[in-house]
Amino acid sequence: MTEGSTAEQGGMADSMTEQDNMFEKESMAEQDSMGEMAVGPIDYLAIELPAARMKGEGLAAIVDLVDQGIVTVLDMRAVTREADGTFTAVAITDLDHDGFLDLAVFEGVESGLLDDDDLRQAAELIEPGKVVALLVYENTWARPFVTAMRRAGAELIAGGRIPADEVEAMLDVLEADEAQVQAT
Repeated sequence: MTEGSTAEQGGMADSMTEQDNMFEKESMAEQDSMGEMAVGPIDYLAIELPAARMKGEGLAAIVDLVDQGIVTVLDMRAVTREADGTFTAVAITDLDHDGFLDLAVFEGVESGLLDDDDLRQAAELIEPGKVVALLVYENTWARPFVTAMRRAGAELIAGGRIPADEVEAMLDVLEADEAQVQAT
């Protein structure tokens, strides 16, 4: 992020605090019949960061998702793997080490869901000298759905994720098949 955009983050942080307060009130109303707080699905991402300086597009995208109420960030950590196999984990604040807090809006966001074993496993995903960013987030958009399903007595019995590259490959095959049918 540029120096100018760092000043704008104070405004984002203020609006996020207001939004968090409003969202807390709204989500308290979304309790199921047992009085339990509805929580959306919790996901995580492990992203190997490029050696080159980051441009901030990803940071802006995550702030936008939070602003829209689509996700709630629960944890953000960076892990560096050393040549001897050890790792160092830090909170993500100044990713490009330019002295400006790139993610000041998320400073101190640590739910405790990530433990040392998680950090070690993330470090094993990368080569020594590389950095992996970990993001744990709640799919906030799903809260009303979860609440409604609980009220109806539904129970989640399975879940999973299909890797995006597999979906893209399948869509390419289907598109090629369709093009072939149309050509005949």
